[in-house]
Amino acid sequence: MHPTDGRARHVLEAISSRRAIRAFRPDPVPHAAIRQILDAAARAPSGSNIQPWQVVVVTGEALRLLGTELVRLSLSGEAGETEYAYYPRQWREPYLARRRKVGWALYGSLGIERGQTDRMARQHARNFCFFDAPVGLIFTLDRDMEQGSWLDLGMFVQNVMIAACGLGLDTCPQAAFCSYHQLISKRLSIPADRQIVMGMALGYADPRAPENNFETEREPVEQFARFIDTLHSNEGRNGPRVSDCPDAQIT
Repeated sequence: MHPTDGRARHVLEAISSRRAIRAFRPDPVPHAAIRQILDAAARAPSGSNIQPWQVVVVTGEALRLLGTELVRLSLSGEAGETEYAYYPRQWREPYLARRRKVGWALYGSLGIERGQTDRMARQHARNFCFFDAPVGLIFTLDRDMEQGSWLDLGMFVQNVMIAACGLGLDTCPQAAFCSYHQLISKRLSIPADRQIVMGMALGYADPRAPENNFETEREPVEQFARFIDTLHSNEGRNGPRVSDCPDAQIT
């Protein structure tokens, strides 16, 4: 496919325009659209095609009741307990600066200033009502799956977001739900042998909401990619040289 092909442009635009939306309109999402998104997302690659992902789609009264209960828990100060560490135990640069920058950008868009812990807590609690989206998704894996399946799930989740964008819908991926995995599993009848990995809000962005109008930055390609077209020998180091490797060609 040539880079200027119309299909390529559509995919690249969907990827580059995707943003985490934190305020949604109440407009319902057609059931057919949800199925179309999940059907497309299931084309994600997975090791040996095992397709380990599972998703619970929550809407209507179930979504309202679950969100109300989780928001109440969050505002009560009950932190919950996660089953896995999403972030590093000890922050360091450049990750700490990036985390702080996006956090204060979000709070700044809402007029929340440093020290306003109550307002910060209320904003965080909005995670648990899926930011008022009409659809909530809870993604799970079987507990005996290893790290490779987490990579597979990540590719599936990315497909969900891009497919949604292609249909004019918006999303917000959310790790916050892991804090209350026991309650969520009970309410949604998720078996004990499945682990909640994350959630996602799905719906139509509210363009009037200030928190939807700030954009996060991305590092330039030079900051995270290396391009190599020539291999050098390991002379002077332990281990075989390139020339010692079978079928190696030195150019």
